[in-house]
Amino acid sequence: MSGTSSAGQIVLALVGPTAVGKTELAMHLARSLEGEIVSLDSRQMYRGMDIGTAKPSAAERAAVPHHLIDLVTPDRSLSLAEVQSLALTSIDAILARGRLPILAGGTGQYLRALVDGWVIPAVPPDPELRAELYALADRLGAAHLHARLAAVDPVSAGRIHVHNLRRVVRALEVQHHLGEPISDIQDRAEPRHAFRIAGLRRSREVLYARIDARIDAMLAAGLEAELRRLVSAGYGFDLPAMSALGYREWQGYLAGEIDLVGVRDQIRRNTRRLARSQDGWFRADDPRLREFDLDLVPTPTLIGDIRDWLAGRS
Repeated sequence: MSGTSSAGQIVLALVGPTAVGKTELAMHLARSLEGEIVSLDSRQMYRGMDIGTAKPSAAERAAVPHHLIDLVTPDRSLSLAEVQSLALTSIDAILARGRLPILAGGTGQYLRALVDGWVIPAVPPDPELRAELYALADRLGAAHLHARLAAVDPVSAGRIHVHNLRRVVRALEVQHHLGEPISDIQDRAEPRHAFRIAGLRRSREVLYARIDARIDAMLAAGLEAELRRLVSAGYGFDLPAMSALGYREWQGYLAGEIDLVGVRDQIRRNTRRLARSQDGWFRADDPRLREFDLDLVPTPTLIGDIRDWLAGRS
């Protein structure tokens, strides 16, 4: 993969539901294939949010180079355009070193923006319009705002969950200022790298067991203390970072409305719901996608299979 130009060079993306094992496999692949990991998890970009985001440990980050971790404080939001630019810069630098970029993380929109070559519209935030739209959602409900998006941009409405207000508002904001759907703009470019997408799968039973075990491990590692430190530092639950899975569930606990068991159950339930929704990130007939069942294939065999696939031998 050496050379001065990164255009058309192979980039590996690992996709699959939360807790399927993307982080572990990325570490194995990076060691075996001379790779570096680019995190596409929006929560791992926040400093101080470590346990609840399953952020790679200091030892893991020392063993394998990681990118796009600990970029900003929780009160700073990164736009999709910023993340796309940072990720592409990291990818190009990794390729220039003759190494394999390995994309891993749980934010599907970030991954889509890269592998599908989205052109992110340069529309700055409009605070007045956003306030108006959020007020409308408060008054009439999220479904009303989603229906409004569907009327002007049905493609984006189909991609965005009805309760993902932040993305619904952003799509309406772009359409309002440009007079055309954000989906039309995003679909105009070709990706500048040759992406290979490894779709990782496990049985529902095994995946749920892994989710439960990970949540129990987070609680044992001090997730409550981490959450309290963030709140004490002035980061409120109104921030996008603090509304993330694993953190927002503590709001009722701090208010005395639920106990610790209730927090754990909420995180489990919401994590399982997220895992189910992540199954639809990529179509099975996408020519860039190859699926791997982690329940059936041992890791050494899987690494060999992926190596052959990237080299065009299978």
